[in-house]
Amino acid sequence: MERGILKKRVVVTGIGLITPLGLDFEKSWQALCKGYSGVDKITLFDPKDLTTQIAAEVKDFNPSDWIEQKEIKKMDRFIHFAVSASQMAMDDSGLKINGGNADSTGVIVGSGMGGMAAVEHYHSVLMEKGPKRISPFFIPMTIINLASGQISIRFGAKGPNSAPVTACAAGTHAIGEAFRLIQRGDADAMITGGTEAVITPLAIGGFCSMKALSTRNHEPHKASRPFERDRDGFVMGEGAGILILESLESALIRDARIYAEIIGFGMSGDAYHISSPSPDGEGAARCMAMALRDSGIGPSDVDYINAHGTSTKYGDELETKAIKTVFGGHAYRLKVSSTKSMTGHLLGAAGGVEAVISILAIHRGIIPPTINLENPDPECDLDYVPNKAIEARIDTAMSNSFGFGGTNACVIFKRYE
Repeated sequence: MERGILKKRVVVTGIGLITPLGLDFEKSWQALCKGYSGVDKITLFDPKDLTTQIAAEVKDFNPSDWIEQKEIKKMDRFIHFAVSASQMAMDDSGLKINGGNADSTGVIVGSGMGGMAAVEHYHSVLMEKGPKRISPFFIPMTIINLASGQISIRFGAKGPNSAPVTACAAGTHAIGEAFRLIQRGDADAMITGGTEAVITPLAIGGFCSMKALSTRNHEPHKASRPFERDRDGFVMGEGAGILILESLESALIRDARIYAEIIGFGMSGDAYHISSPSPDGEGAARCMAMALRDSGIGPSDVDYINAHGTSTKYGDELETKAIKTVFGGHAYRLKVSSTKSMTGHLLGAAGGVEAVISILAIHRGIIPPTINLENPDPECDLDYVPNKAIEARIDTAMSNSFGFGGTNACVIFKRYE
């Protein structure tokens, strides 16, 4: 966007969450504030042959609570989550799409891996029963943009429609791009966020082969331990986090409740390695600095960072270094927490879920903790809100997401005034 062009203000008017801690944002939020862990033994399949046998599954989810029965079979689980969380967010916002605003209401929902469960299932069908037994819905079940597609069809949203596929940064990239669309006047409202559902034999097996996952199978609730000396890898999670973004003008016209304002977005590439962060976290630092420049605020204006904080050695240490690079002495006055300690790592859904958490921290004045932080890594020496939530006025919050391939994304929210 050219300098000097007036940017529209963008606000958050609705939120929806499906997480390993609850089937709506209120239950998830309460569990986060109590420091509960959603990690347990895998039940979606038998993991007996895998070195990692734990994950943060969404429990007791029934897509028929949100989706018509005839439509359920056309969607993989990651789309079930996206559609259901979007319905929650739309209900929460009170936004109605009709002939007058359909063209100016769009959808951008990201995912990292898409319909892995459907791929595995129908590969087995192909091998065992032949190609004629493959469902005609197989392709629409698996491709990532069908989350956005199904949401747009459900609500009649005819505006911009897209689906970032940027690994663990996908949800944050989706929110950032939706923000920019509204800023420059290409949309008045956007349904946006991230979704993921890849607790499957092939996906878990692949991450096990990379030695990326925790093998603390005997203590599932303590397995995800960001910034902790004795961490041994991340824990896979699943779910969806969806926001309704609107121009301030649109929200005021319909007297909508406003949770927060989104004021900045940054994105960068490490250009370094397929899975490891760049040295000293310089790519992450550039991303955070870009988001600050975009927002027009200074480092000392940020009160809270919802860290990417996956519970991996290099990831946690280099994110900490990046925060110090960007925030200088203020880094030690910031509150930083990783809610992945409770939800696990939701990959492409992480950015959507953690954006909602950041918004609620502002809206409710509570910072969720980093649980399982018993013996901090000496290289991780910031205030990570260890083990217990704290009450605090949060005026500005940043949410970080960094993905394989060196893709980085960062969004900034502030108290609406």
